[in-house]
Amino acid sequence: MATFASEAGYVRKANNTMYSFNSKWNTFAIKNKPHTRLFLYSRIRACHSMDNKAYKQLGLFSLKKKIEDAILRAEMLAPIALEIEEARWIKQEEMIRDSNLWDDPAKSDEILEKLADSAKVVDALKDLRYKAEEAKLITELADMDAINYGLFEQAYGASLDVSKFLDHYEMSKLLKGPFDLEGACIIIKAGPGGIYPKIWAEQLLSMYIKWAKKQGYNGRIVDKCPSKNGGIMSATIEFEFECAYGYLSGERGVHYMIRSSHNESSLLQASSAGVDVVPMFLGTGSNLQIDEKDLIISSPVTLGEEKSQTQPTVSIQHLPTGISIQSSGERSSFANKMKALNRLKAKLLVIAMEQRVSCVSSIKKDAIVNLWHEETRRYLYHPYKLVHDVKTGIELPDPNSVLDGNIGPLIGANINIREPCSKV
Repeated sequence: MATFASEAGYVRKANNTMYSFNSKWNTFAIKNKPHTRLFLYSRIRACHSMDNKAYKQLGLFSLKKKIEDAILRAEMLAPIALEIEEARWIKQEEMIRDSNLWDDPAKSDEILEKLADSAKVVDALKDLRYKAEEAKLITELADMDAINYGLFEQAYGASLDVSKFLDHYEMSKLLKGPFDLEGACIIIKAGPGGIYPKIWAEQLLSMYIKWAKKQGYNGRIVDKCPSKNGGIMSATIEFEFECAYGYLSGERGVHYMIRSSHNESSLLQASSAGVDVVPMFLGTGSNLQIDEKDLIISSPVTLGEEKSQTQPTVSIQHLPTGISIQSSGERSSFANKMKALNRLKAKLLVIAMEQRVSCVSSIKKDAIVNLWHEETRRYLYHPYKLVHDVKTGIELPDPNSVLDGNIGPLIGANINIREPCSKV
């Protein structure tokens, strides 16, 4: 999953907030204040993958320090985490023994699914300890063998695996939203103003694809409407992996790219693109039922010279809320209709959750937040380079690095400030 790490001075934020997984974490933090900051404070600098020469570039001392930090972090966190997860596993087994699984099949499936997930986490934490011990042993052997870059490279690889798992484990404890563990669908639309917003929308599309690759996953572009003169008018990406929505939901809103005007260097030019994010249900789909009378289903003509005639667009509008969703990435009208309907259901469930109403029929149309009225981030290239996240206050010094997919700091900061919501 997504990988995060911290580095002093790389991220600026007004208020640092300690992550509180539960009371046991808090007790552990009080007793071990100097070291727990390694994993309890926001670990929000994106870790870059290393090529096969990275260990030489880092230098022996720096490399050894990174390995030792990863080992120390594992030795501190793994025993506590393992104790918590084993206790949860035992409790779930007791629930199974004390209940009749045949009486309530739906609840039984939920309990068995949670039990399987707990078993996976317990096994992964045990494997984590072995990897940390392996990295420690290899490092000691390298010390005994004077300077052995090959052994240090091997230890560094093991320590990266350790850090990656711990990063995911920590972040997963912060994903408490009802849809946070689902996949995600990102819809990007270029703002008004000529060619530049369309080019900017395509850059955002590339940013999210690169981010997914850095996490070891692929983002699937299911819909792309190119602009005649370059860039894109819109695009839709599907991320079919766990926690994708939890990580990416904070990206919703308007993203601005600010640079100097091509005509007059003293003027600034802003290009905008809207980003919407909806859950993509990975297991059993949404059981939300929508009255057919509340829907207008149409097949609008989609602009974009590269659109194939074999991929008909289907648009669905929900009359009570005014929400419209479309799909054109599938090969048949029926498939596009089902895809659009699933996205519409997901969108309505998110809106109901945000408005804290018990059912979709209770959604207040006037209270729905307009995507284009919600500013998310500014990417400045003039008069200085800076990425400013409006929602969290986080500032990063290198827009090019962020557009290369290194949005980990921004994702981590957004997760840290979220308020838990109840599922509809």
